[in-house]
Amino acid sequence: MSQDREFVAHIASREEDFAQWYTDVIKKTELVDYPPVRGCMVIRPYGYGIWENIQKELDARFKETGHQNAYFPLFVPESLLKKEAEHVEGFAPEVAWVTHGGGEELSERLAIRPTSETIICAMYAKWVQSYRDLPLLYNQWCNVVRWEKSTRPFLRTAEFLWQEGHTVHASHEEAESETLRMLDTYREFAENVLAMPVITGPKTEKEKFAGAVCTYGMEALMQDGKALQAGTSHDLGQNFAKGFDIQYLDQDGVLKYAWQTSWGVSTRLIGGIIMIHGDERGLKLPPKVAPVQVVVVPVAMHKEGVLDKAREIAARLKAAGLRVTLDDDETQSPGWKFNQYEMKGVPVRLEIGPRDIEKDQCVLVRRDTHEKQFTPLKGIEDAVKAMLDAVHDGMFKAALDYREAHTHTALTMDEMAEAIDVKKGYVKAMWCGDRACEEAVKERTGATARCIPFEQEHLSDTCVCCGKSAKHMVYFAKAY
Repeated sequence: MSQDREFVAHIASREEDFAQWYTDVIKKTELVDYPPVRGCMVIRPYGYGIWENIQKELDARFKETGHQNAYFPLFVPESLLKKEAEHVEGFAPEVAWVTHGGGEELSERLAIRPTSETIICAMYAKWVQSYRDLPLLYNQWCNVVRWEKSTRPFLRTAEFLWQEGHTVHASHEEAESETLRMLDTYREFAENVLAMPVITGPKTEKEKFAGAVCTYGMEALMQDGKALQAGTSHDLGQNFAKGFDIQYLDQDGVLKYAWQTSWGVSTRLIGGIIMIHGDERGLKLPPKVAPVQVVVVPVAMHKEGVLDKAREIAARLKAAGLRVTLDDDETQSPGWKFNQYEMKGVPVRLEIGPRDIEKDQCVLVRRDTHEKQFTPLKGIEDAVKAMLDAVHDGMFKAALDYREAHTHTALTMDEMAEAIDVKKGYVKAMWCGDRACEEAVKERTGATARCIPFEQEHLSDTCVCCGKSAKHMVYFAKAY
C-alpha cells in the first residue's frame, strides 16, 4: 500500500469507487450529515462556510450589475402554479404539497416552491404598470424543494439552497441581453472564483427549462467523466407575462406584455467543487471560497517562543484580510494536523518551528501540489497571497487539462458509444436538430445533449445519428 493510500485508508479510492469516495469525503470533512428526513441534508458549519463565500462573491457581482435582493413566499397556491401550462407540467412530478394547516384541510393545496416564477410573477403583475417601472432586476437567496427519487448531498436533494434572479424588461432584445449577461457572470465566477472551467451555450429544446423560450447552460466535467449542470440562465420570453398578465403602458401609449428572464445556481456548486478538484487525500478547496485559506501549525510548540510567534503570524495574516486558523491543540502531533488539513482542503499550510524562528522564516505548503517553500517572515502576507493565487491557477489548469484530455470527437454512433462507455467524458458530435436523434443517442449510450457551445466547430456535414445534414456541434455526456 502506498503512503498516500495508507494516509487515506478511510477514504475510498476515486478510481475504484468514485461514488463512495465522494460520500467518504463529504462525511469525513464534516461538510454535511444525514438528518432523519428522506432525501435531505444538514449542511454543517464547514460546508456552510463554503456556501457563504459563494454567496458573498456572487452577491457582489449581482449588485454590480444593478440587481436588488428580495424575498418571496415559500408556498405557492396551486392555482398560480397552473397558470403556465408547460411550466407546471415540467415540475409536477417533483412538487411537494401542503394539504393541511393547523389540523384543518386547506381549501386550496399549497406547493412548496420548486422554483419561484409563478409566485414572483403574481407580484410583478401588481408592480409593473408603466415603462418607467422597467427594467425590474430582482434576485432572491432561498431554499427550494423538489421531491427527487434518487438523492445525493449537494448534487440532488429534496431541499437545497440557491439564488434565483427574476427580471422584467420592455423588449425581447433587452431580456435576451440580460439572459446572456448573467450566464457570462456565472462563467466568470466559476472560472475566477471556483477554478472551474465551464462550457456555455444554449440547451436543446428537450433539455430547456419548462416554460422558457430558450435556456442557456453552464456545464462542468467531473473527474469520473460525468457532466454537471452548474448553472442556467433562461429567456422566458412573454410566456409568463401572458399567463400572469404582466403588462406595462409603453411610451407610445399602448399596453404591452413584458419580457422576462430567470437564472440560478445552487449548493450543487459545492458538489462540483468536490468532484472537480478533490484527490485521494480528500478535498481541494479553491482559495476564494475556502472557509480557511491558511492554517498555521506550530511545530514543537512546547519550546519557548514558538506558540507566540505562530500567534503573531496568524494575527498578521488575519489583519491582511485572509481567513486563518491557528491550530494550537496540544493533544495532536503536527503530522496528524498536516494530514487533517490536507483532507479538509485548506489551500495553504504554514509551518513554524524553532529552527524557522532562528532563520526568521517559515515553511509554506500548497495543498494542490504539496510543494514546500521556505519563506522569510518579512512580507509573509504578500507571499501567502501570491501562493493562494498560484493555488487557484494551478487548480484551474489541472481541471482544464483533465477536461481537454477527456473530450472526444465522434463522427458515428459506434464512435459515440465507445467514447461514452470506454473513454468517458465529453463527446463532441454533429447533430441535425431532430429530437428523435437526441433521444436515440441517450437510448444507445445513456448520454444527453449537455450544451450547444457558442464556439462551434465543423466536425462533419452530417448528423452523428441519422446521417442527415447537421445543424450544430453538440457536447454529449452522461450527467448528474
